[in-house]
Amino acid sequence: MKIAVSSSGDSLSGDIAGVFGRCPHFIIVEIVENKAKILEIAKNPGAEQKSGAGITAAKLIAEKEADAVIAKSIGPRAMDILKQFDIKVFEAEGGISQALENFIEKNPQ
Repeated sequence: MKIAVSSSGDSLSGDIAGVFGRCPHFIIVEIVENKAKILEIAKNPGAEQKSGAGITAAKLIAEKEADAVIAKSIGPRAMDILKQFDIKVFEAEGGISQALENFIEKNPQ
């Protein structure tokens, strides 16, 4: 399973960003044998946009072929795009590593 995590930084030791569309990075991980492996750290082009940031971010996640997103807050337009691509959304806040551990516990592979 491929997951995109809305990140305030560029490592798993960082925190989940407060707003999906404006986060600086997405950390794309793959869950293999109940462990998260970083595939890519993608810069979010929506972070600098004046409007439509959530839509741009959601399209990026779809292009990266993620199966799920972990984020603190996602706006309605971005949510619509994610639903169109059948990308599951999981809400979390705090540390990325802990959020991934919680995700794996609840969704074992």
